[in-house]
Amino acid sequence: MAKLTVNGATLDVAADENTPLLWVLREQLGMTGTKYGCGIAQCGACTVHIDGVATRSCAVTLGSVKPEQKIVTIEGLSPDGSHPIQKAWLEMDVPQCGYCQTGMIMAAAALLKDKPKPTDADIDEAMSNICRCGTYLRVKAAIHAAAGTSKT
Repeated sequence: MAKLTVNGATLDVAADENTPLLWVLREQLGMTGTKYGCGIAQCGACTVHIDGVATRSCAVTLGSVKPEQKIVTIEGLSPDGSHPIQKAWLEMDVPQCGYCQTGMIMAAAALLKDKPKPTDADIDEAMSNICRCGTYLRVKAAIHAAAGTSKT
């Protein structure tokens, strides 16, 4: 039995230590906001925060996560949608199909925590998530809006 701290709650999880964190979150804990995209940590649909760092949960095993590490999923970022990046996402009409959006939001939230006033270069470096709808310009605009650095 493993212990995880997810969205502020300490939880017991019965899963093999080699199980990817993504599947523990989705299948064991019912946190389906974290999405499966590629399974090789390239697309970012599975991005969560581990101790504040944007992390691709498909590439992290249950056994590698310590009980004291704090995991935050999209469900825990802001349950009422009041996080500045979530509000900006809606204001800038970022989502299209929406599949990648939770991972994008988690990556953007981590960026703003580390760099509250990011430059375009900071955004380009931090936002390596893949959006098959191609909403990258709106993603950048939403991050600038949330940071108060809008260029419009």
